[in-house]
Amino acid sequence: MPLTQSRQNVDEVASRPANDNQTPDPTDFSAVDLISPSDEEVAEIVRRTERLALAVIIVMAIFLIFAPVIFIALRYGI
Repeated sequence: MPLTQSRQNVDEVASRPANDNQTPDPTDFSAVDLISPSDEEVAEIVRRTERLALAVIIVMAIFLIFAPVIFIALRYGI
């Protein structure tokens, strides 16, 4: 293969645009679209999230209190 023909192939490949920005998106998906515009449903989601957060905080506090006690008891054979 002559050098000029090889060079033309390289130039042709290099001049093509990258494909990652050329594909059109059929629809734009957003997390906001999943939330209902109803205030009652949004309030219910917020209430469930707050209850879950409180439960997680309480479990973490219990673990942080009792984990060192259990570790020390197992370590020293109390």
